[in-house]
This record gives sequence, C-alpha cells and structure tokens, in this order.
Amino acid sequence: MKRILSLSILCLFLLTLAAYPGFGQTVQEILKKMVEAQGGKEFFEGIKDMTLSGNLEVVQQGMTGTLTVYKKEPDKRRADIEVQGYVITQAYDGQTAWGTNLQTLATEVFSGDQAASLKREALPIVSFLYPEKYGISFAYKGKEKLENKDYFVLEESFADGFKLTFYVDPETYLTYKTKSKSTTQMGEAEVEQFNSDYKKVDGMTIAHSLVQYFNGQENIKITISKVSFNSGLDDSLFKMK
Repeated sequence: MKRILSLSILCLFLLTLAAYPGFGQTVQEILKKMVEAQGGKEFFEGIKDMTLSGNLEVVQQGMTGTLTVYKKEPDKRRADIEVQGYVITQAYDGQTAWGTNLQTLATEVFSGDQAASLKREALPIVSFLYPEKYGISFAYKGKEKLENKDYFVLEESFADGFKLTFYVDPETYLTYKTKSKSTTQMGEAEVEQFNSDYKKVDGMTIAHSLVQYFNGQENIKITISKVSFNSGLDDSLFKMK
C-alpha cells in the first residue's frame, strides 16, 4: 500500500511541465500548453511550498482515511496517511528518505527503490521547467484512444530509470491518465491513475479526484479537499524524529 500511495501523489507534482530546446516540435507544443493549462511558468516559479489534504479509500481492503502532503522547495516532501487510527509517514528531507515500516509501525530510514522513489518525488516543482538539469527527458508516443477519445501520449524518463506515461486531453491539455510500473513483493505491476474534477486554486489547476488501479483492479481513491501555497513550512517538518 505504501508504494502505491507514494505513486498516487507523484502525479500532483508532475504537471508543472514546460518546453525547452531539444524536444521535437510536437512535444514542445504539448508541454507548453500543459504548462499554460496548469497555471503558467511564472506561477510555478513562485511556489516556495505547497500543502494538499483530503480523504482516501483503500478499496480492496475497505479502509478509509485522510491524507496530507507537504512539499517544500527545492527538495523536501512529506506525506502523512492516517488509516484506522494509525499514521503512516513517508518523507524526504533533502538527504534522507524515511518513514513508517508497515510491519512494525516503527520509524526507519529507507533505502533502495523506496528511497529512490521518495527522492524522485521530492524533486523541485520547477525541475520540469528545466528537465535537462535534473536528467529528465520526454518523448511523444503519438495518440491513443481511451473511451472513444484520442489522447496525446507522452513518456517521461527520469535519471534513475523510472518512466511515467501521460495521457493528455487534446482539448484541455490536462492529464487524464498516467501509467507506470511498480515493483512489489509479488513482482512488477502496472499502476494506472485517472485524474478528474480539476479545479483552479490560487492560480493553479489541480485534479481533486484521483482513482488508481493496480494490475487492472481499482485500489485507491483520493479526494483532495484543500490546497495551499507558500504557508512557510519549516524544515523541521521533514526531519525524522
């Protein structure tokens, strides 16, 4: 569950994209329009920190809870998930990835793929405005029909080898779906996320409904109820205690 929840938050920070020299013209045009649809380059460059909160449902387990995600530029991130009276934390303080061990409920330092995922999610929001600086690249994969509608397909590749595929609505230039691979104890699995209920908050357009499928099975629903920017988050929030 921890891995899946981590990926579900990733999409909220992967929409701040912009064109830059070196991409094909089609990719440049799509990314530029995605940036404009989300709020624009100037808005994203003005973000110092960001907090999102809402509710979640783990469908197959029949559990509900709350979720709060904190992001502070340039490289800090924390997610607190409260389910059945327990608080599960995942965080990266700029140097160390840490969080709750789901088996023991103890706080510990993470390593391996788990640490790499949290570090990737903590990349600066503006890293997608200057992707080459952070080892990020994009490729246009053409169009694909989903539910009788054609979507632009973009593949984003990170320096650590992780890939994320975007399905972009050609009318709104907002992301309808993302797809990625996740490694679990049972092997590699496909994670799909569908985004909807887009709302503008203080200049940024954000999906307030996220539904995630794990190997084709509905797994997690997230409803965002509050988003705030530049509230002055303290560095201590991201430190392991």
